[in-house]
Parts: sequence; structure tokens; C-alpha cells
Amino acid sequence: MLDQHAAGPRTPGTATRGETVPTVPPASKAADAVDVTALLERGRTLATPVLRAAIDRLAAPMDTVSAYHFGWIDAEGNPTAGDGGKAVRPALAVLSAEVTGAEPEAGIPGAVAVELVHNFSLLHDDLMDGDEQRRHRDTVWKVHGPAQAILVGDALFALANEVLLELGTVEAGRATRRLTSATRALIDGQAQDISYEHRDRVSVEECLEMEGNKTGALLACASSIGAVLGGADDRTADTLEKYGYHLGLAFQAVDDLLGIWGDPVSTGKQTWSDLRQRKKSLPVVAALAADGPAAERLGEILAADAKSSDFENFSEEEFAARAALIEEAGGRDWTAREARRQHTIAIEALDTIDMPDRVRAQFTALADFVVVRKR
Repeated sequence: MLDQHAAGPRTPGTATRGETVPTVPPASKAADAVDVTALLERGRTLATPVLRAAIDRLAAPMDTVSAYHFGWIDAEGNPTAGDGGKAVRPALAVLSAEVTGAEPEAGIPGAVAVELVHNFSLLHDDLMDGDEQRRHRDTVWKVHGPAQAILVGDALFALANEVLLELGTVEAGRATRRLTSATRALIDGQAQDISYEHRDRVSVEECLEMEGNKTGALLACASSIGAVLGGADDRTADTLEKYGYHLGLAFQAVDDLLGIWGDPVSTGKQTWSDLRQRKKSLPVVAALAADGPAAERLGEILAADAKSSDFENFSEEEFAARAALIEEAGGRDWTAREARRQHTIAIEALDTIDMPDRVRAQFTALADFVVVRKR
């Protein structure tokens, strides 16, 4: 049975399709005053030239396929001002360098390396999941074929390690070890995610472990890698990783909500996208773990879906009915509260590290942004 108190006190009301999840009050007025858009743009602006230079090292056609994936060109090779994603990870990597008193530029190689690993995983995940849309346009495998998606993903992973190791410093070696450990955990998480699609039941604990690997590990690395490059000791780096890990769990919980109830115009994905893929995401798992007729009926329907040969032809109404059962069983509300709980743990981790107040406020503001978003 699902522990209804595991994620803190019940909060009334949840968002409808297209709305943000319930607001998390900023931890301080200083965090409330931070311009998060500018903070994200700083990370993107500092990392992008180095990221482009790394991509330019790739042999053709991997260089242009990568450029398409990052939104720099369209399918015909024409330059475009495409959406390159939220840039949370580069922002965290650059910001973490400032924990040590270093300049934000010290975190740029870490920001680029983490961004390369993240996009390596997106290229492979899109192919494995059969996702045809990302960032409001066709995915790489859909445009350039599965082989290119695999090769380019592999190339980005190799580049990530190269960008760090060519620094030739002790700190770069420490950063690379953390990045490779995070990458292995990320791959473990993807393997778990795929295996869960073929199971009738997954526990909440298993789902959180999978999401901690798949999303939390790389955000943990992003939150510490700049500090490591700036000379931070292991205790500081480990604590920043704790912040990032729990931030990752909050991030994924929100993603899981958007994967069912998000507005396609904002998310760039199909309606009910996670339900179409039979994802055992947190709202689904939490709903199945609850008591009551809605949970029981949901379990029966999902078990039948797994055996259906006509699943891909289900109507919008059929997916909407499944989403309604998840909400009635409490899965939507539980996941929103879990996002807030993980957010709180992340913020509390920062309290154990000495850092400039300005930097602390920016970490807090980024955490607030992750939990209150539409895409």
C-alpha cells in the first residue's frame, strides 16, 4: 500500500492540462529576486561556443546530424534559431564553480561535458522509446535514421570525456571520474525504465530508484562538476551532488506529470505521451499502489493494455480515461507532493555548505524553477 504521508502533507488542488504544477514558495526573498531566465541564458551563452567547437571535431555527417539535434540547423542544413532545451545543466555547472570562489568560466568544460552526455542519452532514448518528436520537431532517428542516432550519441559521449581530460589537470581527472559514474548510473536507469514497461507492477521505491539513476545522477554531476574543476574538496562536491540528485528527482516528478497532463504546445510531445509508451512513471505507479476502486480498475485496464494488439490505435478518449483513473486514484496529487518533497531535501543540502549568499540564492531559484514549469 502507498504511504500517503511519504511525500509530506496533502496539498489541495492539482493543475489541469497545460497548467504548471503547484507552486513551491521560494526559500528566501533573495531567491525570489533571482532572474532565472538570465541565469539559464548565462550557462547557455558560456557553454555554447565550446560545445559547437567540440561538435565541429566530428566527422561528417555526424557533425551536421549533431547540429540538427541541438537545434542549430534544420533538416536541410539551414541555420535556425531552434529551441536547444532548458539549459538547466549548463547553468548548474557554471554556477557550481562559484561555490569555490572561482570565476564561472572555470565551470565551462564541465557544463559542456554534462551537456554532451545528456544529449547522448536523448539521442539513444528517443530511438529506444520510438519518440518521433523532441523540442517541437522530428527526432534525429526519424530524420537521419537509427544508425546515425546511435553513432552520434556514441560520439557525444566520447567528446564529453575528451573535453574534460584535455585540460590535463588533477581536477579534470576528478571531474571525469564523477561524470563517468553518473553516465553509468544514467544508463542503468534507462535499462530499468525499459524493463519496467514489460511488467504489470512496479513499486514506488523501484520507480524512484530508476528516476534517481536516469535523471538524478546527471543533475547531481552538473551541480558539482564546476566546483570540482574549481578545486572543491570531496565533501563539498558530494554535498552539491546531493542537492543535484534530489533536484533531479523533483525534476523527473514534474516531467512525469507533464508526460501525462502536459500541454503538447509547451512540451513538444504528443498528448498522453507517457501513457502511449506504457511508461511506469510516478503518477502511474503511485496510483496503482493506492487503495480503492480507481486503483483496482486502473490495474485491470493496464494489464489488458499490455496484452492488446491494438494499443497503438487507441483513441484520445481511451487515453484520457486512463489519465482520469490515475488522477482519481491519487497518482497525480502524490507525484506533485513528491516533487515538492524532493525540492525541500535539495534546498536543505545547501545549508551545510559555505558559499556566497548570492550563489546560494541562485541555486535555490533554479530549484524553484525546476518544480514550477510547463515543459
